[in-house]
Amino acid sequence: MGPIVSLSKIGAYENKPLGDYMKVFMLGWEFPPFISGGLGTACYGLTKAMDQLGIKVTFVLPRMVDSKYATHVKLLTPESQMSIESQMSIGSLNFPELKNVAFRTINSPLQPYSTPDVYQRRIEENLRQKHGGNVGATSRCSGTIDYGSNMYVEVHRYAAAVVELAGDEQFDIVHAHDWMTYPAGIAVAAMSEKPLIVHVHSTEFDRSGENVNQMIYDIEREGMERADKVIAVSYFTRNVIISRYGISGKKIKVVYNGVEHNGGNNWPLAETGINKDEKIVLFLGRITMQKGPEYFLQAAKKVLDVVDNVKFVMAGSGDLMHRAVEMAAGLGIGHKVLFTGFLRGEEVRKIYKMADLYVMPSVSEPFGIAPLEALGNDVPVIISKQSGVSEVLMHALKVDFWDVNEIANKIVAVLKYPPLEMTLRNHGSFEVRKLRWKDSAQKCAKIYEETLLRFEKCTL
Repeated sequence: MGPIVSLSKIGAYENKPLGDYMKVFMLGWEFPPFISGGLGTACYGLTKAMDQLGIKVTFVLPRMVDSKYATHVKLLTPESQMSIESQMSIGSLNFPELKNVAFRTINSPLQPYSTPDVYQRRIEENLRQKHGGNVGATSRCSGTIDYGSNMYVEVHRYAAAVVELAGDEQFDIVHAHDWMTYPAGIAVAAMSEKPLIVHVHSTEFDRSGENVNQMIYDIEREGMERADKVIAVSYFTRNVIISRYGISGKKIKVVYNGVEHNGGNNWPLAETGINKDEKIVLFLGRITMQKGPEYFLQAAKKVLDVVDNVKFVMAGSGDLMHRAVEMAAGLGIGHKVLFTGFLRGEEVRKIYKMADLYVMPSVSEPFGIAPLEALGNDVPVIISKQSGVSEVLMHALKVDFWDVNEIANKIVAVLKYPPLEMTLRNHGSFEVRKLRWKDSAQKCAKIYEETLLRFEKCTL
């Protein structure tokens, strides 16, 4: 099967709407209201911007989206191939209709940020629901389960299901987000004889440090090697791809993330246990090794040694949640640290509106959308130098993630000196308005065009 796009169309790109020639088969992980982190936010922002540019997108999700959660989009499942229209609004999330986006969903226990341990917890939760909580009996009957092996099998089963689904689609290019979609992207590109773009939002080194999972690393590397182009969310990530995966820099394009600009109302302070005269320092993100929650808490202890009217809020969930609670108690600051659990939608906007300062002490952050969201809500930010977003924000205080003394000093400075806080807030808020998903989508579209032109010339 040859490419749909002809050289005559490519030559006339500038004179035609993108939708006349650009059809993308996109493999992603989340879409509102199913958001568990920055990857889902990025998939939504980029897809929405592509829709507004007129690019036709078929978006494949690895889960069955229940119709009760449908927003103002058309959901199509491979089982029914029937459209489900819904005018429901999820909480206060209310999206404009995506006219050029069709969704396909495939049943799968895979989810973003998965590792064999996360996959194991997901499977065991499913077993609890099916067997009334008696997982032990099920495990004894079935024997010891190798969840790492099972996850590998599931990734490739999912890829096979995506290939079958893709056989009924028309598209010009395949765009795969993050590692679990790479085998599916490779398979669909091979079946359709279309070019493959892989989008790297994070790597195994970001998630696991030096203790990488070899299976995940191998899948990531093969995806990058087999791709026609690799999109990295920052030069920080581009350098990791070159140095750790051996991918040529000529193959990698950097496309920064954008940010949605939304307002919101404050929560009544009476509902939070926070006094009116207390400052609020916010950590918002997955509570995992990658995000550096322990450095946030260590800095909090040092701040509270010199400033008393401060509350530290940790918004999010993750595998280090219980350890973080225990650490706060062990440091003697448990009464000054609030854990909200996972927040979404309007809850996120409310917590930003309450915050006086946002801190992101990430150990390795490929990009980091949360600081942009904070600035979009007029909250000054302190960010790790080990992050992609530090490349695009000039009016932010930057620290090494491990330097808890410097993090604490900068927190105290922002809280005690209003002119500094005002400068960071005002200039940062202005700066973040220039980071738009529309620009990210246009850069992706240009990469598509260049790739399609090169791909077609090679196939003539």
